Amino acid sequence: MYKILKAEKLAANIYLMDVKAPRVAEYCQPGQFVIVKMDEKGERIPLTICDYDREAGTITIVFQPVGASTTKMTSLKAGDSFRDFTGPLGCPSELVEEDLETLKQKKILFVGGGVGAAPVYPQVKWMKEHGIDVDVIIGAKTKDLLILEEEMEAAAGNYYPCTDDGSYGHAGMVTSKIEQLVEEGNHYDVCVAIGPMIMMKFACLTTKKLGIPTIVSMNPIMVDGTGMCGACRVRVGDEIKFACVDGPEFDGHLVDFDQAMKRQQMYKTQEGRAMLKLQEGDTHHGGCGHCGGDN
Repeated sequence: MYKILKAEKLAANIYLMDVKAPRVAEYCQPGQFVIVKMDEKGERIPLTICDYDREAGTITIVFQPVGASTTKMTSLKAGDSFRDFTGPLGCPSELVEEDLETLKQKKILFVGGGVGAAPVYPQVKWMKEHGIDVDVIIGAKTKDLLILEEEMEAAAGNYYPCTDDGSYGHAGMVTSKIEQLVEEGNHYDVCVAIGPMIMMKFACLTTKKLGIPTIVSMNPIMVDGTGMCGACRVRVGDEIKFACVDGPEFDGHLVDFDQAMKRQQMYKTQEGRAMLKLQEGDTHHGGCGHCGGDN
């Protein structure tokens, strides 16, 4: 059992938990994720690692209830426990594995949308700890939905909050802030964009136009987290990848976001999953148990 040490509501419909998971905390890196189960019969829920404390043996997760299982998670409090807390899963951010001296020569821009601020934060914090100042843009619909502001301000070289309704910070989408920063003379060697797929799509369209290489963290439907089920299939350039084992980070300018978003919707129904099985042929693993077959 993995004890919850802290549980709090960060904003409307956004929750944070600190969980005692020493082995995960010992080995995890920014960019990776965990899969949690509340009880023996519970659904497997993939969640990005928002923060970790190796000495305390804790992992911080941030989530937004979108279905029955995550809604049930909101009722958990300090002292309760998860039945399973599996990780670290996925590949670490490619930036944290780069040569440190080379990395220090680069100007990096991080862009987060909504709950995407949570997976952005550990990377920004890692950069700060290694003497690298980065620019950070975080967007939300309104000021009340911005999360981790104090933490982000402390870790970022420059922090730029954006709100769609103009209630705080830059008035407008994160894409208009990217354009503004470049117009003001800022040069970026790489951008990391994490958030809803539609936000990452338009961030990538913007950075491609501006000539900024961009990394995205894909968050498609995921079942087993080990590459066996095929639920998190994504097309990257001419290749088929699986976010749980090949990612979750990919070259954003090569990701087929339209297909990924369409697939996400189709996977929600039995008829849609059957159609995906038919369309995807040999590259459709079908081991999720929901497709009416196990090819």
